[in-house]
This record gives sequence, C-alpha cells and structure tokens, in this order.
Amino acid sequence: MSPPRGKPRLIVTRKLPQAVEDRAVRDYDARLNPEDVSPPAETLAAWAEGADALLVCSSERLDRAALSLLPSSVRMVATFSVGLDHIDLEAARDRGLVVSNTPDVLTDATADIAMLLILGAARRASEGERMIRAGEWTGWYPTQLLGMHLDGKRLGIVGMGRIGQAVARRARAFGMAIHYHNRRPLTGDEAVGAVYHDSVDSLLGVSDVLSLHCPATPETRHLINQRSIERLPPRAIVVNTARGAVVDDDALIAALNSGRLRAAGLDVFENEPNLDPRYRDVPNAFLLPHLGSATVETRNAMGFKALDNLDAFFAGKAPPDRVV
Repeated sequence: MSPPRGKPRLIVTRKLPQAVEDRAVRDYDARLNPEDVSPPAETLAAWAEGADALLVCSSERLDRAALSLLPSSVRMVATFSVGLDHIDLEAARDRGLVVSNTPDVLTDATADIAMLLILGAARRASEGERMIRAGEWTGWYPTQLLGMHLDGKRLGIVGMGRIGQAVARRARAFGMAIHYHNRRPLTGDEAVGAVYHDSVDSLLGVSDVLSLHCPATPETRHLINQRSIERLPPRAIVVNTARGAVVDDDALIAALNSGRLRAAGLDVFENEPNLDPRYRDVPNAFLLPHLGSATVETRNAMGFKALDNLDAFFAGKAPPDRVV
C-alpha cells in the first residue's frame, strides 16, 4: 500500500533504535536500512532518487563528490551525530542543502565514557581483564598490576565545551585538579573551578592525565604527536573521546611501548573501524569501540533530535540545530 500523499520521502542510511525508526515511519515516507551496512555514494544516490531528505550517520562520507551525485529532490541532510567532519559543509552550502546535527544530547554519555577510560587506563583494567579471561591469574600479590591513584592528580582538558565541562565535574569528584585549554576562558559555573591555559603547550606541562574533547579540524590533526607527548609529565595518561585524527598513532604507540606514557584510553581511532593493528598488542592501551554515545537513552535522543530538525524544516520553520 502506498503511503499517504504529502509525507516527505526520507532515506535513513543505517539501522537506528526501534523507537526512532517507528517515529520516522509514522511521520515520513521512510526508507529504512535493516541490513545496517553503510551505503557507498553511488548506492545512496540511487536510494535518494525522488527523496526529499536524508537521515545519515557519521559512517557516511558526504564529500563534494558524493553530494554531487544526490538527486536535486534532496533538500536536507540530518546527521545522527554531533560531529560534522564526514560532511563537506561548504559543498552542501553550494548545493543549497540544509544540514543539521544532534548537539547537547550525548554530553553525559560521552563524559561517562571519558571517565571510564581515565579510570581504566589509570588502574590497568584491560590488563587485569585479559589476565582473567586467559586463565593467567594465579592469585593476589602485593605488586600485581599497580596503577595510578587519581586523587591529587592534574587533569588537562583540551576543549572545554559541554562534554569537557561534564568530564571536569566528574573528575573533581575523584579529587583531581582541573586544568583546561579552550578558544576562550570560561566564566562562572562553566569553568567548574578549573585553571585556564591560553595554549595547548602550557596545558600539556601540567597534565598527569590529558583528555581530548576538541573537534577534528586541519588545525587539530595529530595534535598529540611526538613533540606534544614530550611536553607531558613523565608517565602521563592520554585519553581520547574526540576524534581519532587528533592523535598521531605512530607517536602514541611508540610512547606507550617505551613507557614514556603510563597508559592511554581510546574510544576513537583514525580510519576507524580500521584502527592501527599495533594497538591490539599494546598492553597499556585501554581500547573501546566508539561507545561514547552508546546508551539506549542517548541514541534515542539523537534520533529524535534529528527528526525534530526534519519536522521543523518540512513545516517551513528553521531547524533548531541547523549548521548549514
């Protein structure tokens, strides 16, 4: 049976939480992707024939070439993400596309993962779990898997936006002293009592734990490299829940293997899911598969926010999270 006339046609590129898909089907002539395989640009263009909008994920790389393949019927792209590095915004603007994202709703979930990585890296959690699973644990002894206590340590935060501030509040409860670098110093409650540094170099020197929360831009690409690692205190910990491109894998792996760094906690990787395979053999790297927003509540909220933006657009209103 054909859907009622007048419903905008929407292409959903990945399998989304059931509640989100139910709403999409209710309010749109929605084509879903039950196979949950990210379509290549040519396939997406074919799916989009006659469609009015796309609901995409960060796994779909919409560069200028991919956007040029889309039929002229497509007027809006809503991305199921906060990050926008998978979309060429200038090309979208040139093509007259409206683009929206999903800010705010994943702050707490991502901050929780950052704190998990800090704790897991400091306390050697992945090493202990591997020991248990491999049947190698022979019993307790006084010097087994000695880690680092967080109380009194200095946490350096690169990018003190909503997620950075949420991490600072959590870390303060563990007795950590908070330092940060941001494009501007924060005031009032936003600053959560943290010490501002006007350069990344200044922040590095006081960061027993460094947590990355900056966007992936040409300026931040490989921000963590051999030089920046050398500016960290000896045996520091690096945590990344931002974007994989912020870290130079060669430099980080070398520093972990040499002991220059105590540990790292990583939820994102350059070229993910094809992460540098050497990480798998680095015992002091605590690794997660991009779980930052992976709670039912957060993923539902992301989907609903994407649909809210689409609803506003097709009602002739300004999408609340429009970026282009």
